Amino acid sequence: MKKTRFIALGVMIATLAACTTPRTPAPVVERRSGGSVATTGTATAEAPRAADGHGSYTVKQGDTLYRIALEFGQSYRDIVTWNKLENANDIKVGQVLRVQPPDAGSGAAGGAQMASVATSSGVEVRSLGSAPTAAAGGSAANKSGPRGDKRPYSDAALAELQKPDAPSSSDTPKTVAPAVAAPAAAVAASTPAASAASGDEDKVDWMWPAEGKQVGAFDQGKKGIDIAGKSGQSVVAAAGGKVMYAGSGIRGYGNLVIIKHTSSLLSAYAHNKTILVKEGQTVSKGQKIAEMGNSDSDVVKLHFEIRQQGKPVDPSKFLPNR
Repeated sequence: MKKTRFIALGVMIATLAACTTPRTPAPVVERRSGGSVATTGTATAEAPRAADGHGSYTVKQGDTLYRIALEFGQSYRDIVTWNKLENANDIKVGQVLRVQPPDAGSGAAGGAQMASVATSSGVEVRSLGSAPTAAAGGSAANKSGPRGDKRPYSDAALAELQKPDAPSSSDTPKTVAPAVAAPAAAVAASTPAASAASGDEDKVDWMWPAEGKQVGAFDQGKKGIDIAGKSGQSVVAAAGGKVMYAGSGIRGYGNLVIIKHTSSLLSAYAHNKTILVKEGQTVSKGQKIAEMGNSDSDVVKLHFEIRQQGKPVDPSKFLPNR
């Protein structure tokens, strides 16, 4: 009897110990669109500089508004306006900034997404103000007369109840193909617009921004190329566009000029001795915009970048062969 009690007591102690053992949560991996992976739980992942979603960005240690604007291919003045900032230098770590236009993501793209869902699923999409569908009206008119009346049993009454209702014109099913065809047309209309946007980038006519030997190539360590030269040498616009920035507010670039060529392409000219253009000015291809120097650099050179959607790309793929 005592032996049985000891065994039962041991089982109870083991059960209590198992219940109080701390459990370590397993790391959770969240897969996001575009192939990025964010890890939570016990594991951590270092995220690259990118928008947090809905066109926003969280300010990190060492960020300046000018550099954030360059990284996202935007004008710092636009970011100031979108975020209602009183001072371009008045940003704080942890502050969430809008880095895309407030209406970004709406319009044709949104319409195309809705149209693709409607087309693939076969669901008819109508606005809230549209008239009810024929199917809804037909379901209400299935019965041509009341069937809830009480009659005495007879063979004639039973035969009448068993007769099917005669189909009416309102019961005829109607196809919803025209309703689906309208969103499909919206998709077709949005496709040329996207093609035109990509075509604008192909139409940019590029030239070398300065004479001299290329001394630095584009790679993971550099965001552009370096061209050696003499102090005061001409720096010209590599393509026509609008001056988006002209100043020295971005650390590591010295006196910098940024020109926007299309909605997604811009070029940057760094380490200048003198800047000869102003923000908002329209310049043409080959127009002198600065003089080469060594501002924020240990040697005289021009650091040249081309950015697409804010991301550095290899300038040699755009510039003509020498």
